[in-house]
Amino acid sequence: MIRNDKDKSRFLSLILRHQPDKIGIALDPQGWADVADLLARLPFALSRDRLLQIVAENDKQRFALSADGQRIRASQGHSISVDLDLPPCTPPEVLWHGTATATVPVVLAEGLRPMTRQHVHLSADVETARKVGARHGAPVVLTVAAGALARAGQVFYRSDNGVWLTDFVPPEALSAG
Repeated sequence: MIRNDKDKSRFLSLILRHQPDKIGIALDPQGWADVADLLARLPFALSRDRLLQIVAENDKQRFALSADGQRIRASQGHSISVDLDLPPCTPPEVLWHGTATATVPVVLAEGLRPMTRQHVHLSADVETARKVGARHGAPVVLTVAAGALARAGQVFYRSDNGVWLTDFVPPEALSAG
Protein backbone atom coordinates (compact mmCIF):
# COMPACT_ATOMS: atom_id res chain seq x y z
CA MET A 1 0.00 0.00 0.00
CA ILE A 2 1.24 3.47 -0.90
CA ARG A 3 0.64 5.74 2.07
CA ASN A 4 3.26 8.48 2.11
CA ASP A 5 5.88 10.28 0.04
CA LYS A 6 8.52 7.66 0.84
CA ASP A 7 6.24 4.96 -0.57
CA LYS A 8 5.54 7.13 -3.62
CA SER A 9 9.26 7.66 -4.16
CA ARG A 10 9.88 3.91 -3.96
CA PHE A 11 7.10 3.28 -6.44
CA LEU A 12 8.55 5.88 -8.82
CA SER A 13 11.93 4.12 -8.54
CA LEU A 14 10.29 0.81 -9.39
CA ILE A 15 8.60 2.29 -12.45
CA LEU A 16 11.50 4.40 -13.73
CA ARG A 17 14.24 1.84 -13.06
CA HIS A 18 12.67 -1.56 -13.53
CA GLN A 19 9.01 -1.86 -14.58
CA PRO A 20 7.61 1.03 -16.64
CA ASP A 21 5.18 -1.45 -18.20
CA LYS A 22 3.59 -1.98 -14.77
CA ILE A 23 1.61 1.24 -15.38
CA GLY A 24 1.87 1.27 -19.17
CA ILE A 25 4.37 4.05 -19.70
CA ALA A 26 7.20 4.03 -22.19
CA LEU A 27 10.73 5.17 -21.48
CA ASP A 28 12.77 6.57 -24.33
CA PRO A 29 16.23 5.06 -25.02
CA GLN A 30 17.80 7.36 -22.39
CA GLY A 31 15.28 6.33 -19.74
CA TRP A 32 13.11 9.47 -19.85
CA ALA A 33 9.35 9.34 -19.29
CA ASP A 34 6.87 12.08 -20.02
CA VAL A 35 5.86 13.67 -16.69
CA ALA A 36 2.22 14.24 -17.70
CA ASP A 37 1.88 10.63 -18.91
CA LEU A 38 3.49 9.31 -15.70
CA LEU A 39 1.15 11.35 -13.49
CA ALA A 40 -1.90 10.25 -15.47
CA ARG A 41 -1.02 6.56 -15.13
CA LEU A 42 0.05 6.36 -11.48
CA PRO A 43 -2.24 4.21 -9.32
CA PHE A 44 -2.47 7.03 -6.78
CA ALA A 45 -3.18 10.74 -6.98
CA LEU A 46 -0.10 12.90 -7.35
CA SER A 47 0.03 16.49 -8.53
CA ARG A 48 2.88 17.85 -10.61
CA ASP A 49 3.93 20.13 -7.74
CA ARG A 50 3.98 17.20 -5.31
CA LEU A 51 6.03 15.12 -7.78
CA LEU A 52 8.55 17.96 -8.07
CA GLN A 53 8.74 18.14 -4.28
CA ILE A 54 9.34 14.37 -4.01
CA VAL A 55 12.10 14.64 -6.63
CA ALA A 56 13.72 17.59 -4.87
CA GLU A 57 13.53 16.04 -1.40
CA ASN A 58 14.66 12.51 -2.29
CA ASP A 59 17.58 11.87 0.04
CA LYS A 60 19.52 9.97 -2.63
CA GLN A 61 18.51 12.29 -5.48
CA ARG A 62 17.40 9.23 -7.44
CA PHE A 63 15.50 11.19 -10.06
CA ALA A 64 16.40 13.77 -12.68
CA LEU A 65 14.14 16.17 -14.52
CA SER A 66 14.85 17.39 -18.03
CA ALA A 67 15.83 21.05 -18.43
CA ASP A 68 12.29 21.92 -19.52
CA GLY A 69 10.73 19.91 -16.67
CA GLN A 70 8.62 17.84 -19.05
CA ARG A 71 10.48 14.55 -18.62
CA ILE A 72 11.71 12.53 -15.65
CA ARG A 73 14.08 9.57 -15.26
CA ALA A 74 15.94 7.60 -12.63
CA SER A 75 19.54 8.78 -12.31
CA GLN A 76 20.91 5.22 -12.25
CA GLY A 77 20.12 1.71 -11.03
CA HIS A 78 18.18 0.46 -14.03
CA SER A 79 17.62 -3.23 -14.57
CA ILE A 80 16.12 -2.46 -17.98
CA SER A 81 18.27 -1.35 -20.88
CA VAL A 82 18.69 2.41 -21.07
CA ASP A 83 21.55 4.61 -22.24
CA LEU A 84 21.89 7.41 -19.71
CA ASP A 85 24.16 9.16 -22.23
CA LEU A 86 26.70 9.93 -19.52
CA PRO A 87 30.13 10.93 -20.72
CA PRO A 88 33.06 8.81 -19.52
CA CYS A 89 34.98 10.60 -16.80
CA THR A 90 38.06 10.11 -14.67
CA PRO A 91 37.22 8.84 -11.19
CA PRO A 92 39.05 9.78 -8.01
CA GLU A 93 41.91 7.52 -7.03
CA VAL A 94 39.71 5.64 -4.56
CA LEU A 95 36.00 4.87 -4.49
CA TRP A 96 34.01 2.64 -2.14
CA HIS A 97 31.37 -0.04 -2.38
CA GLY A 98 29.09 -1.04 0.49
CA THR A 99 27.91 -4.60 0.70
CA ALA A 100 26.59 -7.05 3.27
CA THR A 101 29.04 -9.16 5.28
CA ALA A 102 27.70 -12.37 3.76
CA THR A 103 28.67 -11.34 0.20
CA VAL A 104 32.26 -10.28 0.94
CA PRO A 105 33.99 -13.65 0.27
CA VAL A 106 32.34 -14.01 -3.14
CA VAL A 107 32.99 -10.38 -4.10
CA LEU A 108 36.66 -10.57 -3.09
CA ALA A 109 37.03 -13.78 -5.12
CA GLU A 110 35.01 -12.82 -8.22
CA GLY A 111 34.89 -9.02 -8.22
CA LEU A 112 31.93 -6.67 -8.36
CA ARG A 113 29.38 -7.35 -11.07
CA PRO A 114 26.27 -5.35 -11.92
CA MET A 115 24.04 -8.37 -11.19
CA THR A 116 20.51 -7.32 -12.27
CA ARG A 117 21.53 -3.71 -12.93
CA GLN A 118 23.35 -2.16 -15.85
CA HIS A 119 26.37 -1.00 -13.84
CA VAL A 120 28.27 -1.54 -10.64
CA HIS A 121 27.52 1.36 -8.27
CA LEU A 122 30.37 2.97 -6.35
CA SER A 123 30.34 5.73 -3.73
CA ALA A 124 32.57 8.76 -3.45
CA ASP A 125 32.66 8.50 0.35
CA VAL A 126 32.78 5.79 2.99
CA GLU A 127 29.63 6.89 4.82
CA THR A 128 27.45 6.60 1.72
CA ALA A 129 28.93 3.17 0.97
CA ARG A 130 28.20 2.10 4.55
CA LYS A 131 24.56 3.16 4.23
CA VAL A 132 24.23 1.27 0.94
CA GLY A 133 25.74 -1.87 2.47
CA ALA A 134 23.51 -1.65 5.54
CA ARG A 135 20.39 -2.18 3.41
CA HIS A 136 21.22 -5.88 3.29
CA GLY A 137 22.55 -6.57 6.78
CA ALA A 138 25.76 -5.75 8.62
CA PRO A 139 27.70 -3.57 6.18
CA VAL A 140 31.25 -3.96 4.96
CA VAL A 141 32.87 -1.17 2.98
CA LEU A 142 35.22 -2.26 0.22
CA THR A 143 37.87 0.06 -1.15
CA VAL A 144 38.05 0.24 -4.94
CA ALA A 145 41.29 1.23 -6.69
CA ALA A 146 39.36 3.29 -9.24
CA GLY A 147 42.28 5.43 -10.39
CA ALA A 148 44.40 2.39 -11.24
CA LEU A 149 41.48 0.80 -13.08
CA ALA A 150 40.89 3.99 -15.09
CA ARG A 151 44.58 4.19 -16.03
CA ALA A 152 44.33 0.56 -17.20
CA GLY A 153 41.43 1.48 -19.51
CA GLN A 154 38.36 0.82 -17.37
CA VAL A 155 35.58 3.28 -18.20
CA PHE A 156 33.76 5.13 -15.41
CA TYR A 157 30.69 7.36 -15.49
CA ARG A 158 29.22 9.69 -12.89
CA SER A 159 25.43 9.82 -12.64
CA ASP A 160 23.47 13.02 -12.10
CA ASN A 161 23.30 12.30 -8.36
CA GLY A 162 27.02 11.58 -7.93
CA VAL A 163 27.01 7.78 -8.00
CA TRP A 164 30.01 6.38 -9.85
CA LEU A 165 29.19 3.67 -12.40
CA THR A 166 31.33 1.08 -14.17
CA ASP A 167 30.80 -2.29 -15.80
CA PHE A 168 32.89 -4.49 -13.52
CA VAL A 169 35.47 -4.25 -10.73
CA PRO A 170 37.97 -7.11 -10.74
CA PRO A 171 38.94 -8.69 -7.42
CA GLU A 172 42.49 -7.37 -7.60
CA ALA A 173 41.11 -3.80 -7.47
CA LEU A 174 39.24 -4.47 -4.20
CA SER A 175 40.27 -4.47 -0.57
CA ALA A 176 38.24 -4.89 2.60
CA GLY A 177 38.56 -2.59 5.55
